[in-house]
Amino acid sequence: MSRKFPETTTWKPPLPTAADLVRQIGAVVADLPKFVVAPLRRRRHQTWGANPAEVAAPMPGDGLLPRAQYRSTRAITIAAPPERVWPWLVQVGCGRAGWYASDLLDNFARPSVRYIVPELQHIEPGQWLPWVMKPSERLSFIVDSFDEPQWLLWRSRARSWCWRLTPLNGEQTRLVARLNTFYDWRRPGTVITVVLMEVADYAMMRRMLRGIKERAEMQ
Repeated sequence: MSRKFPETTTWKPPLPTAADLVRQIGAVVADLPKFVVAPLRRRRHQTWGANPAEVAAPMPGDGLLPRAQYRSTRAITIAAPPERVWPWLVQVGCGRAGWYASDLLDNFARPSVRYIVPELQHIEPGQWLPWVMKPSERLSFIVDSFDEPQWLLWRSRARSWCWRLTPLNGEQTRLVARLNTFYDWRRPGTVITVVLMEVADYAMMRRMLRGIKERAEMQ
């Protein structure tokens, strides 16, 4: 089902400037308190921005990992219709447009782009969304399925990540992100996954949601 990514394109992500690195270091420093307190405020952080109905509502991918120990549902309202938000989700990935969050930590310091990249707007089931600059299926999310521009589901061996875009009055979108993670203690690398989810996920996802909002609204 999966195929090698990136696609055949001449587009490359921009390299960081000195100013980019200064901003990225500042962002990480600003998030340090959130990393520290995240395990202590786990329930609140797992539902940042979401209302009780959104937290309780089923979403695509919920059945992929029925024994997931970590589940978060976060949301944000964007002053742009779903059709303008969707392209920003399609082009994410390391070596692609970035993750719109903490570029120093999740994009190897390459700044997430602030424009739609036409060469990255193709999407299909099985497509890789890499976590590293040299992609592999093991180190990528895979596009599982989608219904443009209503929802998009990514998956990996131990995670599912769904995005739901609901149109609101006034050309707005309610963007909801649902992340399910299974801690497979048979694998030695699981301890790293636990640290990422329990410590870093809240601050990173908060930045990503705000990053998507900022970009979609500036179009």
